[in-house]
Amino acid sequence: MAEPTTSPKTAQSPKPLTRLGLQIPNFTYSNVSDSQLFDRIVKIAKTAEETGFDSIWVMDHFQQIPMVGPSTDPMMEAYTLLSALVPHTKSINLGALVTGVTHRNPALVAKTVTTLDVISSGRAILGIGAAWNQQEHESMGIAFPPVKQRFEMLEEALQICRSMFKSPSTTFLGNHYRLVDAMNLPQPLRPGGPPILIGGSGERKTLKLVAKYANACNLFGDVPTIAHKLSVLNHHCEQVARDPSEITKTRLGVLVIADTNADAKRESTKLIAQAADRGVPPQQTSGTLIAGDLNQVSEQVAEYLATGLDGMIFSIHNVYRLEPIIMAAEALEKLLKLSH
Repeated sequence: MAEPTTSPKTAQSPKPLTRLGLQIPNFTYSNVSDSQLFDRIVKIAKTAEETGFDSIWVMDHFQQIPMVGPSTDPMMEAYTLLSALVPHTKSINLGALVTGVTHRNPALVAKTVTTLDVISSGRAILGIGAAWNQQEHESMGIAFPPVKQRFEMLEEALQICRSMFKSPSTTFLGNHYRLVDAMNLPQPLRPGGPPILIGGSGERKTLKLVAKYANACNLFGDVPTIAHKLSVLNHHCEQVARDPSEITKTRLGVLVIADTNADAKRESTKLIAQAADRGVPPQQTSGTLIAGDLNQVSEQVAEYLATGLDGMIFSIHNVYRLEPIIMAAEALEKLLKLSH
């Protein structure tokens, strides 16, 4: 039987779930060999935690996506990497941004994220979405259903994961998944189970699911777009009698931070040109960017937060050098009230 679609309780996780998150989508680092790669990722995660970032995110992709790099670039499996980071971090939350619902059976997802929660002493977040990369699915031999079916699968997956996070045994009879006494022991350590973040900005389906099931959502777009999406989310929350303040709302984008605005602009121009060579429209890349020196970055982030966002998640350009992480935290410390 499907779990009732009552809204999650605010006691499930602290509010906001994240103020400043670091996404690590790229594992192609200058002068870093494969044998040195994980050590550098550990340094990235530890530097983020030490400077005030409160969450680390990795993409759930099996090959690099065009927005970031060529498909031949290295790509780490999300949950193996997150688990490996556990003993090297102390307090920072860990999650995939976001798990593709088509990539794994949702009962396996619930078990995997529960295990991550247990070994991290309650630091796991389940990020999940409807998946989008058809070419990746085809290359890996994974079925890629039509969009309507993927969203039906996503809703059932959300019900399954919420049930398994809260109950040792789950039976679920849906249109796409069937579970009979699926055991989830040990149970998650975080009270109520790992918070659930739904990724994506679709107004008719994604944000409606956020209102019904999620503790958090992650959006994309410029300042007016984000303001509009938040208005739509508020409407969906009203329809299900949900307080939108229960939902942590973030925006993911690329951060190019440098000593001067001129340096940041030069790096941004390179990123846009490189993505265009891979078939990504320049306006799509530029629309994700926040770029500038410390002051400019702080001003731009302030504009986003004024829309009603609770926090920001960044993919930081040249993150492997570590200095941009430190600069980002310095630029945003007062704005986001970071604690070191």
